Amino acid sequence: MTNAKSLNDRAALVTGASRGIGAAIAKELAAEGANVVLVGRDRNALDGIASEITKSGGKAEVFACDIISQDEVHALAEYVHQRFRQLYILVNNAGLGSFSTPLSEMTPEQFDRIIHTNLRAVYYTIREFAPGMMAAQAGHIINISSIASKNALRNGAAYAASKWGLNGLSVSVAEELRDYGVRVSIICPGSTETNLSPNEGKRTDRMLQPDDIAHVVRTLVTQTSQSFISEVVIRPTRKPGARNAFSLRGEAR
Repeated sequence: MTNAKSLNDRAALVTGASRGIGAAIAKELAAEGANVVLVGRDRNALDGIASEITKSGGKAEVFACDIISQDEVHALAEYVHQRFRQLYILVNNAGLGSFSTPLSEMTPEQFDRIIHTNLRAVYYTIREFAPGMMAAQAGHIINISSIASKNALRNGAAYAASKWGLNGLSVSVAEELRDYGVRVSIICPGSTETNLSPNEGKRTDRMLQPDDIAHVVRTLVTQTSQSFISEVVIRPTRKPGARNAFSLRGEAR
């Protein structure tokens, strides 16, 4: 983290902030001076991350909700508007994956849960927060995708489909918003050490860490106003060496 306070109390919201990549992003943004709203389903875990941030001198608030519920996302938006009036940074990080079930064996309920969490929920948050950013002529939307959005993923077709879809949504809405001074960026991490999947056989010492992704987020939101980094693909320097090269861990939260 940096000691700079470049975000000047601007409001930032991070979904899936209770652990892993989301928690690291929230801490990084708070270190930059942002007022961070931590969003997720596990209130106790969110409170723990918020406590870490405040003990370090940062500012954090908690809003527990399920982002696949349109009503709950609307309530979240109302809360943010009442507290801060304007959201400056939206990080869509929450995600869900399945990496051991062939598509032909997956139930419709399992498929829908992945698609709704990884893709539909992003539509909900953008629909709620983009109009305010457009009115303010400023803002950043960062969608955490995956290297699986660019490669085949055996036994992870639903997850891959959600991330390919997220990329298409992101680059398209970026064109809709860029004339309003709002930037939409995609981050596609490779193997990252989180608790998303068991990841047997991988060397965790070679995997990306959540802080690596948080560093990229900080770079995106502190870039100069005339620049627009639309996509970042980040990989470990050395391959972690799993038995299945695309049995990914950590690209979803």
